[in-house]
Order: sequence, then structure tokens, then C-alpha cells
Amino acid sequence: MVKKRRRWPEVGEHVVGTISRVEPHGAYAILDEYENNEGMIHISEVAASWVRNIRNFVRERQKIVAKVLNVNEKKGHIDLSIRRVTKNAKLQKVKQWKRSQKAENLLELAAKKYNDLNGTNLTLDDVYEEVGWNMEIAFGDILAGFEEVKQKGSTALTDKNISAKWEKILTDLAETNVEIPHVNISGIIEIHCYKSDGIIQIQKALQGGIESVSEDETEINIYLIGSPKYKIEVFTNNIKHAETVIQKVTKKIIAIISKNKGFAKFYKEEEEE
Repeated sequence: MVKKRRRWPEVGEHVVGTISRVEPHGAYAILDEYENNEGMIHISEVAASWVRNIRNFVRERQKIVAKVLNVNEKKGHIDLSIRRVTKNAKLQKVKQWKRSQKAENLLELAAKKYNDLNGTNLTLDDVYEEVGWNMEIAFGDILAGFEEVKQKGSTALTDKNISAKWEKILTDLAETNVEIPHVNISGIIEIHCYKSDGIIQIQKALQGGIESVSEDETEINIYLIGSPKYKIEVFTNNIKHAETVIQKVTKKIIAIISKNKGFAKFYKEEEEE
């Protein structure tokens, strides 16, 4: 299971789940990132084609990527769709999921190393609270934090609200267990939308930006830093190609949000005022 800071997903978000049961009217999936909350996939949202036998499309214990259609926290209801997940969206979510799994494995190793050194009994949840969420806030995602530590050493953790007692442990783990992608460039895009469903329009614009690039050798990650700012990262094998990709992605995002009563501005991190 991979943890999220939030207990509930947001409408329009893509999530990873495990089919828990299949019934004639639809299927139910445990959301692996959201404290095992269960979502429901109506039979009409299982596939784009007519579904005569739902078990021809989903089965128990199957891993799926779904789009969140509705969330009712009071009733504990989450409505999901499989058919509305595009191929590119699925690929990007799976990549993100794999990064989150790698990050969680590193945090588990950090917990073991800390406990061995200090005679304590910290759990994985404890390590998320002490360092994991702070790394996510500081770097956009936890694995990105480990990658930066791999490149820059413990100085990457300076002023990141991570105590000195963790610095050597995290640095040692990054040095021995983290591989850096060939090229990593990033920037910040600030997005505003004044429609009543502005959050959904922003999510659509971000997804449209990701889907504008289909090369298998290129990985694109977009993370919320703090509304209205998002971090865009491009991992590829050529710096010029990476720059072209990030320009293409941001141009697409700006074009989409401009059509929906919004605007966006992109700048490299060092250009932020």
C-alpha cells in the first residue's frame, strides 16, 4: 500500500485500486493510496463497449487505474470509472505509482536503519510523519527528494524541515539505493481558473499537457506544490529533447486553460520571484 496525506481522493483524479468484488451491476475496488477506502465502478463505467458479462472485463484482485467521478465523504461513497481513463493517463499513473512504491520501500529501509541504530520501534507511519511528508512538501514527491539527495548529498535536505538525526540515514540510502534518470529538468507553472469548476478545468489542462507527449522514453510528472503552483518534471535521455518536451507540455496546458476562462504562467524554478 502506498500512502497519501489526504484520506479522500479528489474528483477528476486518477487512482490505483484493487478489485475487491464483482457483482452484476458493477465492481468494487479498494483504493490502495487512500487508507483502503472502497470505490464503486458502475457497469456502465467499466468499458466503452457494451458489457454483457462484467467478468469479461474485471476480476477480483485485479489492479486497475480509475478516474474519480464523485466523492461523498459523509456517506463514504466514491464513484469510479475505468472506461474514462485514457491510455496515456494510465501509463502516467502507473509510472507515478511505481515511483511512490520505490519511495515507500526507501522509507521502510529508513525505519529499519533508524530502529537498529537507536533501539527504537518506529513504524512506517511514524517515518512518513517524521520525514516522508516533509520530503513530499519540499521536493514535490518523496522519491524526487531521494533523487536530489543522491545528486547533492545531505545539503539537499537543508532547510527542508527534516531533523539532523535523519540526514545521514536518508543520504546513505539515497547513495546506495537510488538511480538517477538520464536527464531531469523542471519548472513551475502557475495556473488560475475562475470558472465554478475551476479545479476540474485545471486538472484537465494538466492532463492534456501530459498527454501531448507520447514518447515511451520520456517521463513527465506534475505535482501540486501549493495552489496555484505546480511543479513540472521531465525525465529523458537528452537535455535538448527534455527542454522541447517541457515547452510542449506547458504550451498545451496554457492553451487548454485559456479556453476555459483561465490563464497560466510558466517559469524555471530559479526565475521565481
